[in-house]
Amino acid sequence: MLVRAFRVTDRLGNAFLRVAAWSVMALAEQIAGVEAQVFGLFTGIWRIVSGVISLIAGLVVGVTQVFTRLTTGTARQAAHGAREAYETTRTRHQEVMVQRSAEAELKPTIAEDPLRAQNRALSAFAVILLLTLLAVVVWQSREDNSGGSGSPVESGAIWPESRGTLTPTAIFPTSAPTPTPIPDPLRAGGSLVYAMRENGQQDLWAIGVGQTAPLRLTNHAEDDRDPAWSPDGNRIAFSSHRDGNWELYVLEINNGAITRLTYTPGFEGAPSWSPDGVFLVYEGYTADTEDLDIYIISADPNRAASEGALRVTYIPGPDIEPHWSPQGRQIAYVSWRTGNKDIYILDLDNPSEDAAINITNTPDINEDHPAWSPDGNTIAYTAMVNGVEGIYAKPAQQRDADPILVGRGKMPTWAPNGSSLVYAFDVGRQTQLLAGTIGNFGAATDAIALPMQATDPDWTGIPLPQAFIDSGGVPPNPVTAQPLYEENERQKADGLYGLALLNGVEAPLPRLSDRVNDSFEGLRIRVLEKTGYDFLGILEDAFWPQDRPPEPGEPTENWHYAGRAIALDRDLIYTGLPAPIQIVREDIEVNTYWRIFVRVADEAQNGQLGEPLRVLPWDFTARSGGDVDDYERGGKQYEQVPAGYYVDLTAIAADFGWTRVPAARTWQYNFGAIQFWEFHKTGGLSWNDAMLELYTPGELDAFLREPPQAPTIPALPPSLTPLPDVFRTPTPIPPDLLQ
Repeated sequence: MLVRAFRVTDRLGNAFLRVAAWSVMALAEQIAGVEAQVFGLFTGIWRIVSGVISLIAGLVVGVTQVFTRLTTGTARQAAHGAREAYETTRTRHQEVMVQRSAEAELKPTIAEDPLRAQNRALSAFAVILLLTLLAVVVWQSREDNSGGSGSPVESGAIWPESRGTLTPTAIFPTSAPTPTPIPDPLRAGGSLVYAMRENGQQDLWAIGVGQTAPLRLTNHAEDDRDPAWSPDGNRIAFSSHRDGNWELYVLEINNGAITRLTYTPGFEGAPSWSPDGVFLVYEGYTADTEDLDIYIISADPNRAASEGALRVTYIPGPDIEPHWSPQGRQIAYVSWRTGNKDIYILDLDNPSEDAAINITNTPDINEDHPAWSPDGNTIAYTAMVNGVEGIYAKPAQQRDADPILVGRGKMPTWAPNGSSLVYAFDVGRQTQLLAGTIGNFGAATDAIALPMQATDPDWTGIPLPQAFIDSGGVPPNPVTAQPLYEENERQKADGLYGLALLNGVEAPLPRLSDRVNDSFEGLRIRVLEKTGYDFLGILEDAFWPQDRPPEPGEPTENWHYAGRAIALDRDLIYTGLPAPIQIVREDIEVNTYWRIFVRVADEAQNGQLGEPLRVLPWDFTARSGGDVDDYERGGKQYEQVPAGYYVDLTAIAADFGWTRVPAARTWQYNFGAIQFWEFHKTGGLSWNDAMLELYTPGELDAFLREPPQAPTIPALPPSLTPLPDVFRTPTPIPPDLLQ
């Protein structure tokens, strides 16, 4: 409503100024015309008066001559003088007439230049317009300095304004204008640390602000992530799986020494320092609670071993991603307690969770990764709004304040002086670290473009030690530096590629294109290592022959025909609790995607493999529960996060080039259109080009002219949809790897 009012006011103001300008120009022209008429009138009057004066003067001269001659001469002489006076007067009159005629003929040559009148009119208009603009500027400046918030200005009419909670109809709230110039977001200097995924494994990296070469901090064969600078900039706390399960560690930046901080059979991650550098707050999961909660532990390894950790949160539902306030008495964290992710602030002077403040309170939007500003007045965080992930900032003590959009991205970290933020923005399989300031959406600055995906950037004002810079960082691990797989392609004499047999895989046709089969085998082994069993040893589908019709909801140009797709067993979602897989819905821009988490083997449910879930899965079985709403929306979210340890199959598959596909538009009503079980490896080819690697152009044309017809399957009411009883026996090791 405010934006519309501003637009109407703006347009009325523009119309008023235009009418005023036209009026001023017309008035100036009238003034110029009146001036010319008055000047001409005075000129004519002066000419008449001068003529009369000349005539009277001539008569006076003649009469004087006659009188003189009459008094001094004879009558004849008087008569002659009168006649001469008459002739003189007539001659004088004729001279006056000739003079007037000459003046009339000369008038056009001595008339005023019309450009001078136009210039005077334009000058008058310019003066009036300048006075009008000056008055507008003075009025606007007085309103800006009055201290009121005023109406929010629309920024390019791209992002509508949001009021109160972020509603699904508003993509982003309007950023408030600022009267100050945009500062350099990286002016604070210092150093950045982050975790980067390379060859399916995460290490810690650092880069000095203003430098171009990032330096590797860790090179262990297991994952290192969640880095956090200590307040003095000399240490980095992080989580790692290097000793068999997820624990907390501290890295000394001056010498590279790493010290283990926690010794528990569970899971620890996402550490954050207290402002005095004495304690760490983190998220933890144990078999006793089967829930993610917030804990505090000493940063001194000896004290941590003797005193243990203090549990802070107890309410059911994951509590994750804590961040300690600069004042030291508050902790911001993310909680699922109300069925979605909101950001809460817990006061350590009153550590009751019932007293924790929900500062976002958006039932339809999930927020995460809170970060306190250095002055403790503002919290930046990530939120997914209408499928677009963005960085927002909000006053920490004003629950009802509207959040301000900073930019598109995730996982913000503040500059040491609080003037700007750095955050991650993913572009495909790469990440850019961007820098922006509050109130200047769209003015982000590239901090660094990374070759792989990166997470959890953190910023300190302390520069990297010169000795560490001179060393060039730690070298890569020889094991993890090797490619994940090597594709052995064999092209036939006719230029086509064949189909390779997937050894030990159960599927109707366990074959893939010879150009992608090795990547699948590498993926299969990696999933075996991460889950503890051969999850990909059983597939619902692999290669499709040309006479195999697609199911309703599946595309006709299906990548199974090209030997570049695999399908998981979709019925695994019906196999009871705990289900071997959990499916998480992700709405990204206009598409719906699915992220698959595979539950690790029972014997590894002590934290040895995988990690706890932080998201609510999607319950497809609700489609057949009898609830019409659940049927129409294609299911619903779980009411609570399942317990246990899982691995992100979607992320592992992407490491090997196998990507998920979006659901079709009809997925809510057509189960075959959901497509959560599908993974493709296109290799950058179009479907036609991929088909021409297996078939001749004639064979492909024949297939496209008469594609196989999909069978018609009548839909059942949701209450009558059968729940198949699927028996699954996972193989511990692929049969072809038993040698």
